[in-house]
Amino acid sequence: MNSSVLMNLAANNIRILAASMVEKAKSGHPGGAMGGADFINVLYSEYLQYDPENPRWEGRDRFFLDPGHMSPMLYSQLALAGKFSVEELKQFRQWGAPTLGHPEVDVERGIENTSGPLGQGHTFAVGAAIAAKFLAARTGNPTFEKETIYAYISDGGIQEEISQGSGRIAGHLGLDNLIMFYDSNDIQLSTETKDVMTEDTAMKYRSWGWNVIEINGNDCDEIRMALDAAKAEDKRPTLIIGKCIMGKGARKEDNSSYEANCKTHGAPLGGDAYKNTMLNLGADPENPFVIFDEVKELYAHRVEELKFIVAARKDEEAAWAEANPEKAAQLKEWFIGNAPKVDWTKVSQKDNDATRNASAAVLGVLAEQVPNMICASADLSNSDKTDGFLKKTRAFTTGDFNGAFFQAGVAELTMACCCLGMALHGGVIAACGTFFVFSDYMKPAVRMAALMELPVKFIWTHDTFRVGEDGPTHEPVEQEAQIRLMEKLKNHHGMNSMLVLRPADVHETTESWRLAMENTATPSALILSRQNITNMPEGNDYEKVSKGGYIVSDSEGTPDVVMVASGSEVATLLAGAALLDNDGIKTRVVSVPSEGLFRNQSREYQESVIPTGAKVFGLTAGLPVNLEGLVGANGKVFGLESFGFSAPYKILDERLGFTARNVYNIVKDFVK
Repeated sequence: MNSSVLMNLAANNIRILAASMVEKAKSGHPGGAMGGADFINVLYSEYLQYDPENPRWEGRDRFFLDPGHMSPMLYSQLALAGKFSVEELKQFRQWGAPTLGHPEVDVERGIENTSGPLGQGHTFAVGAAIAAKFLAARTGNPTFEKETIYAYISDGGIQEEISQGSGRIAGHLGLDNLIMFYDSNDIQLSTETKDVMTEDTAMKYRSWGWNVIEINGNDCDEIRMALDAAKAEDKRPTLIIGKCIMGKGARKEDNSSYEANCKTHGAPLGGDAYKNTMLNLGADPENPFVIFDEVKELYAHRVEELKFIVAARKDEEAAWAEANPEKAAQLKEWFIGNAPKVDWTKVSQKDNDATRNASAAVLGVLAEQVPNMICASADLSNSDKTDGFLKKTRAFTTGDFNGAFFQAGVAELTMACCCLGMALHGGVIAACGTFFVFSDYMKPAVRMAALMELPVKFIWTHDTFRVGEDGPTHEPVEQEAQIRLMEKLKNHHGMNSMLVLRPADVHETTESWRLAMENTATPSALILSRQNITNMPEGNDYEKVSKGGYIVSDSEGTPDVVMVASGSEVATLLAGAALLDNDGIKTRVVSVPSEGLFRNQSREYQESVIPTGAKVFGLTAGLPVNLEGLVGANGKVFGLESFGFSAPYKILDERLGFTARNVYNIVKDFVK
């Protein structure tokens, strides 16, 4: 065991580096980093098991930071572990530097998750803990049984509503491989916590089934005691509530204490306060970016310890792999992250069915053919038809992860973030479903999935006002426009940040699922109908769904009008086209399940489908903006520009004008 003197020196080293990073950048959050330094130092120098030579070792412990504003603490800690240089710390928050204001996932550097929006980071950890349990049960590889997921949460994360969902789920499932440290320092950005909360946090987590330990979060011996007890727990997740001191060691201009002060939370210490703080912590204010020799030795010694720990763990893995060569080869493929091999000919679709039912047919096949896939639903599996997957497996229950279905309960954002955590863990393909209107609850997670480039599959059903009798609260109108913006937003690799697919019939649904499963670079969304949809014309070339947009019906000769839609509106256009053709108006009907994919095609291909100068009419059950970019300035879009109404969907189609006859009337007038 390392001496308290050495451990305090290392923690102070983190405080010095963190405060200096913020000071040099003239921007950032020093106080929390200074308060949390003791815990993270104990964790990394004595408990966290990782391979210094292979950061991507599948069996490693994982550390998920929730309060991303505490990045100076994480970067400083990782600098002690050799993952960042002192020069990189000096470039905190600067253009091109790896030390961003809020950490972004970089496993090679020891960063397991992007963090910033409070509450999401520790929920990723819950998902990662589920993934580890699932992989242990599915493979038998002993390394996953020994893996521990650590999370770090602050007062803000505790307050964010998502903590309710993640706390409930982790406790209910008995995630004893999850250890979360709560930095309870009583200080927030603009107030003290007593101004906004009076809850008994320990009681709250105990009521969810957690093991709760309360300690002095700045005492290394108490931290060790808590971690030892948490590691020994075999039925419950553990919350360690550490009473920490915000801005520990900080001094004001007059050298009085600056500890437990809101002003240290989100701004540099500044001037003489910074200098006095450096002197108080044992640093040279003129040369603070230094790792003390004794601290270098501490972490060099930990590297040697880790070599023995990891070697023993890998020997166990090797013995398992020798006894289970097929599973070992399969596991390697899972962690590479390649698209799974699926025999799509096994998918059998019922003609003229709802696309949510078509999705269920696909999910049933995926449940049988993709053994590392987990599907989730927010208490809607029998309605969003993710039960197509569930019927071929079983749901996770307390302590039992032999199934592959995650019943999240009514918690869309929590469910989504758990799925992101599964993807961050690796080795798992995650999908989750709910009604499309409730994607509103999920937007923060969708955005983070896009930013982190995680190939999570979002399944959204009941895609339009045709939800009908449920009325405007349940009828998505503006949601498609919001989600399709993600196809226009580029990620940092220059790709569409998301693949969004709204299939027009059951067979397009199969193809859309194929594209989603083959998409390993970004999240995918499938937007699916509640009501039945008539199949496309016989002989339709469904392989062209991969182009994002393609011709499904074409009159002979140059069309008088090109009609564009996605989803169920394509069938309405086809019916309207038949009426127009009878009147001698030549039509072309184009299905565009993904404008993002369509825009990625060559200019020649796009021109061959929707020619420049053509009269273009668009039909959408959402906001007209969904199609305005495709029809162009001289085109015309018929959409819905208000909230929906409560009535049977066929009545709504008639009342709102989503009929073949109305298409005929509008287009006939349009082409005059």
